[in-house]
Amino acid sequence: MPLHDPAHAFVPYPDVCVPSAASGPLADLRFAVKDLFDVAGYPTGGGSPTLLALSGIKTHTAPTVQKLLDAGARWVGKTVTDELAFSMNGNNAHFGAPINGAAPDRITGGSSSGSASAVSSGLCDFALGTDTGGSVRAPANHCGLFGLRPTQGRISLQGALDLAPSFDTCGWFSRDVQTFARVAGVLLGSDPQALPDPVRLLWPSDVWALLDPAVTQALKESSDLAQGTLGSAQSVNVVLDSFDAMYWNFRYLQGREAWLTDGPMIERYAPSLGPGVVDRFAWSRAVSDVQVLAARDFRQRFRSHLAQLLGTDGVLLMPTMPDIAPLRSAPESSLEDYRNRAIQMLCIAGLSGFPQLSMPLASRDGAPLGLSLLGPAGSDAALVALAQRMAAQALTNSPRPSTRYHQPISKQPG
Repeated sequence: MPLHDPAHAFVPYPDVCVPSAASGPLADLRFAVKDLFDVAGYPTGGGSPTLLALSGIKTHTAPTVQKLLDAGARWVGKTVTDELAFSMNGNNAHFGAPINGAAPDRITGGSSSGSASAVSSGLCDFALGTDTGGSVRAPANHCGLFGLRPTQGRISLQGALDLAPSFDTCGWFSRDVQTFARVAGVLLGSDPQALPDPVRLLWPSDVWALLDPAVTQALKESSDLAQGTLGSAQSVNVVLDSFDAMYWNFRYLQGREAWLTDGPMIERYAPSLGPGVVDRFAWSRAVSDVQVLAARDFRQRFRSHLAQLLGTDGVLLMPTMPDIAPLRSAPESSLEDYRNRAIQMLCIAGLSGFPQLSMPLASRDGAPLGLSLLGPAGSDAALVALAQRMAAQALTNSPRPSTRYHQPISKQPG
């Protein structure tokens, strides 16, 4: 970990040399890795003292991490994750709560909390995270960062701890779109089928209707920018059956898989799980086979529904989260309510397996607020290119801070 970690973003492991290539497309960049990924010479703790004790020192590095090292990116350390990656708040009862570099009085979001903290605090240029139910998109929204949940299976998770394998994805964060695009070139390569130019921009009215008016207003300038750059958005409805159906079917599937992944360890070692996490695992244990079978059928229907809606050229323009990050002082009950509201939006990409890119285009009450592009399966690189176009247009339109991409308030150490 860095000697200087004012954000408490890194797990305090002893330093081990992790070599990288002397040259390559990422040679001038420093990166961090969420402590779900194996790195040779380090344990993999997953935010859990029990898993850390069971881990041992790894002898192999996860292929995705190795790909970044081979591209010349310089390793700086492993970052804190929410316990067992089963939270969206960024407060680990055992390892603490990393600081949000964009809004220090507010939570980072999780479970990729340390990665978002490290990038937003200027401690590295980009960082790997994972996204199962929103663990890249929520911290990206809260910390003023670019963050991608890729198409399911697009980026390898070999050598990484699971939570819910049919939902788990590998994403990353950066402060600026140029860095984000350079990492995308290494991790994504070319899309299997390019989006046309122009794309068919879609406005999911039912999702936007979930927002409070003040949040909609805060996103107006950035959504106008998107339409000015990419074309006018056509109004559509995305939700299948109801938001309740979306929410519960996602939770049933995620819960069952999370219990299959971590339940045996929990039952054997009875670890002291933190607030919220203990409740979610208890709930997950009780999910029934009937609920799971119905949820699997729902997911298949929803994937078909969204695939038909998007076709090969459609891109949804939507809010990333219901609002800015909650205050760090918010009670657990308030954080859980926010999480449940967020899942209604986040489960669209989760259930479909389609890519969603959050962009730090707006703010409210002095805190960042994200706007997202969600495209068809395999359109990940195209979404990054669209974000680059929007970034260029934003800087052309106005240099005012309210319309520029967020820069972290914490200065880079040294």
